[in-house]
Amino acid sequence: MAGVHGEPVAAPGPLPLRTRALAQESGRAREFLAAGEWRLSPADAQAVTAVLARLSAPLPARRGPAEKIRATDRDRRLQRVLRTAVHHLDAGAVSPPAAALLAAVARALLPWHAAPNPPKAAAAPRYATVPGTADGSVPPTAAGEALLPELIALFTALAATSAPGAVPLTPAVRPWQVRYSGRFRHYSRPGPSVWAAETVACPGCGGKDGPWTVTCDWHRAALGCPCGVVNREHGLSLSEIWLVLPEA
Repeated sequence: MAGVHGEPVAAPGPLPLRTRALAQESGRAREFLAAGEWRLSPADAQAVTAVLARLSAPLPARRGPAEKIRATDRDRRLQRVLRTAVHHLDAGAVSPPAAALLAAVARALLPWHAAPNPPKAAAAPRYATVPGTADGSVPPTAAGEALLPELIALFTALAATSAPGAVPLTPAVRPWQVRYSGRFRHYSRPGPSVWAAETVACPGCGGKDGPWTVTCDWHRAALGCPCGVVNREHGLSLSEIWLVLPEA
């Protein structure tokens, strides 16, 4: 599949898929499986099963399907995969290799963060250009769907490791570190359809724009400020950090 085992999928237009991490993490997961080094924990199994259900969900059968309705259904399926991956990533219960894979899936499907159903608040997260806005950009649906077959095969193989009686086995995943210039925002939902956002500032100097030194072990992330203070109590979820970082 282009973008998982080969070159990243390059969709026409302003919203190409960011699949480099997906290629790396999918390949790593397959290596773990082939070596018998990864058998899912209960939390991993729950996440993998939920994402697999979204990946393999058929489009709804409609009477007289109009082209526009079918296009919306195709985008909604990809959006649900993204949101399910982010939900389990940010819950903090999965193992580091599962978190890395979920994050890579979410990064590849970022064009569907707000398409076709954007969050109903101005402060809702915006990780990239929002599809359907005044710039006329739309998500590359065909490219997103091209990722599905091998992701279904990978997540099916992962799910099979959690058979009854199987002892969980988690491979080691190396921590990573990256420099990032820009702001991080923490989002919360105090009520239905209501979002609140807070820009993270250094507790030492109050700086908000970095450049940050981001260190992460897929359990927690630390933000290092140029002033020398390292902040581990920033309150950011993994997706709020990972999904705004540039493609490495």
